[in-house]
Amino acid sequence: MFNKVLVLLASVAILLIACTGQDPDHAEKEKNKSVETAASVRDESQQEKKEQEEAPKTNAEEKVKAEYRVNKDTWSFEPIGDADPKVVLLTFDDAPDKYSLEIAKTLHRLKVPAIFFVNGHFLENDQNKAMLKEIHDLGFPIGNHTYSHVNLKELTEKEQEREIVKLNNLVEGIIGERPKYFRAPFGSNTDHSRKVAEEEKMLVMNWTYGYDWEKEYQDKKALTEIMLNSPYLGNGANLLMHDRKWTSEAIEEIVKGFQKKGYKMLDPDSIETPA
Repeated sequence: MFNKVLVLLASVAILLIACTGQDPDHAEKEKNKSVETAASVRDESQQEKKEQEEAPKTNAEEKVKAEYRVNKDTWSFEPIGDADPKVVLLTFDDAPDKYSLEIAKTLHRLKVPAIFFVNGHFLENDQNKAMLKEIHDLGFPIGNHTYSHVNLKELTEKEQEREIVKLNNLVEGIIGERPKYFRAPFGSNTDHSRKVAEEEKMLVMNWTYGYDWEKEYQDKKALTEIMLNSPYLGNGANLLMHDRKWTSEAIEEIVKGFQKKGYKMLDPDSIETPA
């Protein structure tokens, strides 16, 4: 009986071979060939990946080369090498309160960069956290303006450190990265706040001029006029503005006014920051 089964199986195998026109070793050869092909593709893929990792990065992949550095005597920005000197930096403090996102959207539409310096007490609710995330997602870097917006000279060193580091931790939890720029409230830095900023790898910056907190400039027309014609306007000016209704209303005309005067808006990514 067993022999009959063997004969029957052999007959079926011969019939299958005859129908397919393949020799008995064909299936095994094809299997081996497939394994070899897969191994070859895998090896080529691994080699290609290795070559990509070892190859020098293209300009698009490299960090933007620093073209400007801060002058700590004037808090303006000076070109490094042959960078265009006729630039101004737009910055906005006290974000994100009521108008920061609106300002960011206007700047994004105009295709000009800026830094938004934030306070931690504005980030104690989900709505403002989402607002900060949206500002960042529009492409604007976020700066540290302390957690509570207090005069650092009135605090102990431990309190100063908490004001700065606590905010950095909070911002990182929202946007996934820590601020690279630090501005003390009222421009009131201390030796310790500078040390903490350095440890946090942030560039300390104040400003060249700003007016939107003064009563006589809390108006679109007046603010636009003074920002464009301030006696302090010059190459590399660091312009201070705030999350204010009149600033939001004036910002488009301010930007276009600077452009008519031949100024470019300085890209924060081109500023030299601590390594």
